[in-house]
Amino acid sequence: MKNINQFLSKTSIRFLDHSNKITIFKESNNALTSFAIDDAIATTVGKNLAPPTVRMWVHDQTVVLGIPDSRLPYIEVGINYLQKQGYNIIIRNSGGLAVLIDKNVLNMSFILPNNNKLSIYDGYDLMYHFIQELFKEFTTEIKAYEINGSYCPGDYDLSIHGIKFAGISQRRVRNGVAVQIYLDVGGNSKERASIIKKFYELSKQDSETKYTYPHVNPNVMGTISDLLQTKFTIQQVINRIRRFIQARSEIVDLSLLHEEEPIFKKRLQQMNKRNEKIK
Repeated sequence: MKNINQFLSKTSIRFLDHSNKITIFKESNNALTSFAIDDAIATTVGKNLAPPTVRMWVHDQTVVLGIPDSRLPYIEVGINYLQKQGYNIIIRNSGGLAVLIDKNVLNMSFILPNNNKLSIYDGYDLMYHFIQELFKEFTTEIKAYEINGSYCPGDYDLSIHGIKFAGISQRRVRNGVAVQIYLDVGGNSKERASIIKKFYELSKQDSETKYTYPHVNPNVMGTISDLLQTKFTIQQVINRIRRFIQARSEIVDLSLLHEEEPIFKKRLQQMNKRNEKIK
């Protein structure tokens, strides 16, 4: 797989900033909407109806569960706890486990055509290298490996000196792939981790489960602002991403396409149906 600089040097990119968007196709812009729109974009990108797309999204007070989380033996107790803390809860359609997102967490989707050439590892590596390059003037210590004690642990946890600040997942739709990352920009990462820790304690209790759920240690979670000792805002990171892409590629100023609306509506219905069990 080419590195991110080589990839962008021959590619036109559609850049979508939905971090402050109130509605998408007249639907409320929430986390359910974001996963549905990523599916719609992946479909049009996979059909070559749209160029590769980078999309920014931010949602406040939301816990995004993975499918295995929905099988926790006392999930209703955990959800009740989260709701009492003021959090919205959804089950996403991409891989991984529970993640807490709020106004200090930037989510980015890198949506690419697949055409059977982009392996799952290629997708992860592309995003990993992107983040390394994005912050290389501050550090060369961004690594990708599983951080024991983090929430939503995986081989592509991004960390600095063993403190995780981001996680990557993927969603594949026919010939399109959405590589998604959450990036803890600021705020209280330990508080976020403590909430997820409590959720698992309440949802699992002392039960034996086939699936291994994380024992969350808030001390292994951090923010990019703290780790780089630079106080970033969400908008500053978005601007940095746009400048990075613009320096290496042509940014195509297209909004969402007409063809994406019916796909989005269908995917949103599917997301709503998936989430009926936790309402």
